[in-house]
Amino acid sequence: MKKYEVMYILRSNLDADAIKAEVEAASNIFTSNGAKVLESKEWGFRELAYEIDHNKKGYYVWMLVEAPVEAVNEFNRIAGYSEKIIRHIVVKDGE
Repeated sequence: MKKYEVMYILRSNLDADAIKAEVEAASNIFTSNGAKVLESKEWGFRELAYEIDHNKKGYYVWMLVEAPVEAVNEFNRIAGYSEKIIRHIVVKDGE
């Protein structure tokens, strides 16, 4: 399995409980598909460089995972149609 850095931005209009549920759901996507979440950091609300879907702020979450390709593909699939995630990216870690 390879290491990946995962970054996603949640909508700014979510409350604390919804944010917690989405962060847990994203971690569960990886763990239920045979991956390990090595590290996870919630960076909190930050200004976006440009407006995305009428959002000027977003809640940033960064994760380091060791995952098979299937887990990464499943995260990309779910994040692509989720209305709560406004942007996401998965990059292979350089280590």
